[in-house]
Amino acid sequence: MTAASHRSRLRLIVIQTLVFSLLATLGARLYYLQVISGEEYQGQAASQSVREIVVQPQRGLIVDAMGRPLVTNRLTWVVSMDRTLVGRMSEADRTELLARTARAIGVKVPRIRAKLLLCGDEGSVAGECWNGSPYQPVPIAQDVKETAALRILEQPEDFPGVVVDRQSVRQYPSPYGINAAHLLGYLSPITKEELEDAEDDGDSSVNGASVVGRAGVEKEYDEFLRGQPGYQQVAVDSKGRVRQDVSDLAAQPGDTLVTSIDANVQSVVEEQLAKMIQTQRNTLDPVTDRKFEADSGAAVVLEARTGRIVAMASQPTYDPSVWVGGITDKQLARLYSEAAGTPLLSRAFQGQFAPGSTWKPFMTVGALTHGYSPDTILPCSSAVQIGNRAFHNHESSAYGPITFARALEVSCNTFFFQVGMHFWQTLGSDPDDVNAKDPLVSQAEKFGFGERTGVDLPGEASGRVADRKWKKAYYESMKNYYCGIADKPQDAKTSDFVYKFAREFCIEGWKYKITDSANFAIGQGDTIVTPLQLARAYAALSNGGTLWEPRVGKAVVSPDGKVIREIAPKKERQLKIPKKVLRYLDEALQGVASRGTMAWKLGGFPLDKVTIRAKTGSAEVYGKQSTGWVASYTKDYVVVMMISQAGTGSGATGEGVRAIWEALYGVDGDQVREGRAAIPGVTQPATLPTFGDDGSILPPARKEQ
Repeated sequence: MTAASHRSRLRLIVIQTLVFSLLATLGARLYYLQVISGEEYQGQAASQSVREIVVQPQRGLIVDAMGRPLVTNRLTWVVSMDRTLVGRMSEADRTELLARTARAIGVKVPRIRAKLLLCGDEGSVAGECWNGSPYQPVPIAQDVKETAALRILEQPEDFPGVVVDRQSVRQYPSPYGINAAHLLGYLSPITKEELEDAEDDGDSSVNGASVVGRAGVEKEYDEFLRGQPGYQQVAVDSKGRVRQDVSDLAAQPGDTLVTSIDANVQSVVEEQLAKMIQTQRNTLDPVTDRKFEADSGAAVVLEARTGRIVAMASQPTYDPSVWVGGITDKQLARLYSEAAGTPLLSRAFQGQFAPGSTWKPFMTVGALTHGYSPDTILPCSSAVQIGNRAFHNHESSAYGPITFARALEVSCNTFFFQVGMHFWQTLGSDPDDVNAKDPLVSQAEKFGFGERTGVDLPGEASGRVADRKWKKAYYESMKNYYCGIADKPQDAKTSDFVYKFAREFCIEGWKYKITDSANFAIGQGDTIVTPLQLARAYAALSNGGTLWEPRVGKAVVSPDGKVIREIAPKKERQLKIPKKVLRYLDEALQGVASRGTMAWKLGGFPLDKVTIRAKTGSAEVYGKQSTGWVASYTKDYVVVMMISQAGTGSGATGEGVRAIWEALYGVDGDQVREGRAAIPGVTQPATLPTFGDDGSILPPARKEQ
């Protein structure tokens, strides 16, 4: 054998050895993958074809005190798209799929593309983009017609990656035709920030497809109403078509919220408020010689002994169902539009207005507990000269020397001007002293004015008690603005009033003058209240001095009918008012209803059977028509109605307030027929509605209260 042959043979052996080694290594690797690690990789392979679908829970019901449904749910067809599968398609196939889907469901392609974008991605639009998991089907259309949904379901090969299912959305049964939008609130999709916060807190009750409460009790009790989502795992093929269910974790429906609202009373309140507004819009204002604007209004009915809200209405209002399925830009713009009256704002607990003469009963309490007595007599002249200005009574009426009771009956401004000026002169005649005592201010604060009531509704306004400290703080915050106007020559855009005010404000705008004290005593000037604040203060007059935190929620009940949480009335404070003062005031306000400024609207009403106490008020607002108020109460209820730019209190709202009292007590002419009362038995039962095993909700069984 030659040396060359030997070398060739050696190379062949080496090559054979290498090939054998490679084959052995490959075989060993295959054995490891298929035998030793086979189950692990098989599981991983299977998991890649398993898709997790979030099953949204049915949101809890909202019912009134009698069990009538105020907010329920209805089923709707929802079409979603699998972003992952659609993203794998070629541009041509994706374009064709989107066009075909758009035609089927009646949604334009650009809108579908916008919904498929993840929030935060380039080109994404808040409210349109997807907040949830990128691996979860993205809802692109709601309330899809059944024919379109069935077509997609029956032709899956034409709609790869398109998912169709039925989901529940909010529905408003409107018993007795009520609206109650500001009480109930609305829902909208969860934001990216909210979702991230929930994930950080370990809150699994929300996900990218969740809707959450944005106003009213929908927001306040959202954690109970929202329920717990479920999760369904399904096996899909390479085209995203579902082949079989793998596992299923059922969603847990939300709890039911029982409210203190009575739908029957709510309907009467809404109807009367709207009617009074419309009436005033067709009535000539004798002061301005044009029809009243009557641009907004509110009405509240409280249980005097508990602070529970029985009914509450605000105008303008809106249809809460506009939020279901997504609100349009045009609809949203109208809700925030000042030209439309800002319908989203609840005047009942978010609107702030000068209280006018409805303020005088609280000033009476302050006076009678700080030196004055029921026997005090002061002159009710047509006007009082304060400095270089005459302060007048309404229509410059004069009633001679009168008591506090008579001053309340005829709503004498000059009487209360003197009370306010007396305390200024004796306790705080230095206009620069921000710490001077003022019994009228302190009494107003004790009744809860200038602070939120604590009602279980979000976004409540605090009102304002315009005392010395507030005036000084306001001056500090606004002096640059007004001094800037005053330091320049008056231009065409600045009215004489504004220019004069700016100059005076710049020079001594922090001073609390005797005129401020006089105005404070009659509910004018810079003091503002919400109708709800006024109602709960009158409830304290009715119930002996207890100031309650108003409540809409009454109980939270699980889907199987078990009471999870009872929402008891919460006492904020007990006012230390002598009983003789409350009795005196009570009798005086009865006089307002029977022979005072409210009497002309209560002619023929059986006041001997239903004893109403009332106070009217007309608040003047610069550049606008007067705001009309009536605040009234019995031992059971408080009724307050307010209409902005509608004239005198009884003239603007008196008939509506009377109609509400007639409904509450079943008044028919001069007779009281309890069987016709809006609430059976006149007052609400102490018990909750009865929840049946079959899901039915029946009225409460009445007990002795």
